[in-house]
Amino acid sequence: MTKDSATNDLVPKNQPHPLFKLATELGPLLVFFFVNAKWNLFAATGAFMVAVIAAIIASYVVTKHVPMMALVTAVVVLVFGTLTLVLHDETFIKMKPTIVYTLFGAVLGGGLLFGRSFIAIMFDQVFNLTAEGWRKLTLRWALFFFAMAVLNEAVWRTQTTEFWVSFKVFGMVPLTMLFAILQMPLTKRYQVAPATLEQSATDEGDVSGR
Repeated sequence: MTKDSATNDLVPKNQPHPLFKLATELGPLLVFFFVNAKWNLFAATGAFMVAVIAAIIASYVVTKHVPMMALVTAVVVLVFGTLTLVLHDETFIKMKPTIVYTLFGAVLGGGLLFGRSFIAIMFDQVFNLTAEGWRKLTLRWALFFFAMAVLNEAVWRTQTTEFWVSFKVFGMVPLTMLFAILQMPLTKRYQVAPATLEQSATDEGDVSGR
């Protein structure tokens, strides 16, 4: 690998404006909430599916990249949304968060059992941590996802559809954001400085000369 190629490999993905990222994440949920408030859950499900696809396309057009979590969530939304509309059964779209959270928790927890931390891939590795830091952060997020799956099941099975929709938008999102903020001390404690372009190119030269 040449110095130029090493440098190119270290060029970060296009970073969109924070408001754009927020819009692609919250936009479909807000569409889901408002359409349900004006019509019903089935209309909201259809609108939600369209909004999720639009968000994925917009993300790719702007950044030339789609986060793994967003892609997996979109697939589950389309599958369970289709089942909801075809079978005219609200259960499927209400179980969608449970499936997504359980899937994420299982991937992270399963990875730890085999000595792997997949959270870097799941979160697009927006920071660099030590191995111990990745393990602890991965375990915390795995437990959080499992807890959210249980919470979603408890809410949709015991509350009205309107309450569940409101909780999905104005409950789950703030809880996730709060949990992410609470992990900042851990990420700072185990954070390591990324290698500079010059250091990486020098290391590559050392390896090539061996």
